[in-house]
Amino acid sequence: MSGMSDREKAFENKFAHDQELRFKAEARRNKLLGLWAGGLLGKADLDAYAKEVVASDFEEAGDEDVFRKVSGDLKSGGVAVSDEEVRAKMQELLAVAVAQVQAE
Repeated sequence: MSGMSDREKAFENKFAHDQELRFKAEARRNKLLGLWAGGLLGKADLDAYAKEVVASDFEEAGDEDVFRKVSGDLKSGGVAVSDEEVRAKMQELLAVAVAQVQAE
């Protein structure tokens, strides 16, 4: 019986670890996205803008809140970047962020 209990505990620990890595990778991706978009917008304080992007992720579940923030800021800033380009950059930076988090 303890074998099954140990196995359950191992699955729970793996799930918790995977969720933590996912959270860290998404937060890192959002920071990288903020640095990228902030550069395009000519922001003087890139780190402050990147923090705004990271904070925007807590508005709702999923990536749409981050996408809306960055896409809206780029459009209102007069930067000609399509929605598809923003989404592609999000995917690209997620892969970079996952690699960075796994390397830690």
